[in-house]
Amino acid sequence: MATRQSVDQLLQQCEDAIRLAQERYQDASMQEHYNDGDFTNALQTIEDAYNDLAKLALSANAQQRERLHRMRLQLQQVQNNMILLDH
Repeated sequence: MATRQSVDQLLQQCEDAIRLAQERYQDASMQEHYNDGDFTNALQTIEDAYNDLAKLALSANAQQRERLHRMRLQLQQVQNNMILLDH
């Protein structure tokens, strides 16, 4: 079973990844191709967080799975926005 602390810690990690990705998205939308490496790294961070959520969800209870699922949707939204950015 997933502990409350492990779920909270992972959710914080996801929020940090989202914040970083949003910053890189803003930068990329203004600077076009100048920081492609940072942009790609932010996308990788989002992907890693998404995979960690999926792993933890396997050992979570129903309430924890719901919290993890909502965060997964947020990660997917940010990831989709970054992928669709025409820069």
